[in-house]
Amino acid sequence: MKKTVLKKYARLIAKVGANVQKGQPVIIYCAVDQYEFATLVTEECYRLGAKYVRVEWSHQPLTKLNYRYQSLKTLSTVEKWQEEKLKLMTEEFPCRIVIISEDPDGLKGVNIAKMQKARMATYPITKPYSDALESKHQWTIAAVPSAAWAKKVFPGMKKNQAIEKLWEAILASVRVSDDPANDPIAEWERHNKDFRARSEWLNAQKFDYVTYHSANGTDFRAELIPEGHWCGGGEFTKQGVFFNPNMPTEEIFTSPMAGKAEGKLVSTKPLSYQGQLIRNFWIRFENGKAVEWDAEEGKALLDRMIGMDEGAAKLGELALIPCNSPINNTGILFYETLFDENASCHVALGAGFNDCIDGYMDKSNEECRALGINDSMIHVDFMVGAPDLCITGYKNGKATPIFVNGEWAK
Repeated sequence: MKKTVLKKYARLIAKVGANVQKGQPVIIYCAVDQYEFATLVTEECYRLGAKYVRVEWSHQPLTKLNYRYQSLKTLSTVEKWQEEKLKLMTEEFPCRIVIISEDPDGLKGVNIAKMQKARMATYPITKPYSDALESKHQWTIAAVPSAAWAKKVFPGMKKNQAIEKLWEAILASVRVSDDPANDPIAEWERHNKDFRARSEWLNAQKFDYVTYHSANGTDFRAELIPEGHWCGGGEFTKQGVFFNPNMPTEEIFTSPMAGKAEGKLVSTKPLSYQGQLIRNFWIRFENGKAVEWDAEEGKALLDRMIGMDEGAAKLGELALIPCNSPINNTGILFYETLFDENASCHVALGAGFNDCIDGYMDKSNEECRALGINDSMIHVDFMVGAPDLCITGYKNGKATPIFVNGEWAK
């Protein structure tokens, strides 16, 4: 891919995704084999006035070795230096930029139970720091191809061809091209304007609950939070800084009332979770909790995911995306949730979003949870969109179509 195009993408991530402010620290999370692109993003952050840029490097094969050879006690320990880094984040509120490129099968064979126990042990220590960062800093997730990921998406191509093809798909999804007239920053401004219009219509309806129906077996109802609202595109920190947390994004979303959901949801795309795949699965809810589920592949992983904690069996998000969306129209299965969730309506098990509560900037985490925002150590999206999916909103018993046959009703 041309370096001029990659620079354009790097600037989009720094300016529109994270919206780095002058004098603000930046932390970039990136795989070691993506050092060239990380360098481009780092330079763009400095051009915007970053105080410093720190890169946290990762490498999937090393992660896999750590889980294989380290004891559970070691994996479950948060070292003092690690906690000090978390503490510093709550004092400086840095931008966080996550550049994903991992192999969807990269952690296959890892001891799932060991991984879960380690995360459950460290979560009580790290949670207060993540809570302290809530809505107080910018963060964004973007992607670049790796050879393993590209070959997974395009198995019939040679490595370099597959990487180039995946680059083309990623850049198209974030509105970046090599056309000299292309201005992705202006494109994202228009994109966010459309999100606002859709969200305003949904919020004006003040629905009590929504239902989902599809011939594949989805038959589901979720109650909404009376003090809640729908969001889409970018969002604001409590300091008033606007940023776009996901690049790409095509969703309008809200957090439903925790513990108030009934019925069955059938997944329509594979789910990549912790470097492994879950395929052809469904989940049934009673009294707001997942009580029954099955999968053709990855059932044990699904079991572990839903059992992570009390909130992991409840829903934290409902997201609306029409079948006629740019990512879905590519016909590509990315095996990466950042993209596949934006090709289809989806829901998420686990944590909800405080910014889906009216006046959330003046409310604490505890107040948002008391109103109905789900709390969990996980937030895992899975796709339920289908060409015949119908979603209906209800207010005082009156039905209003939201989606008809996979598309916006209005």
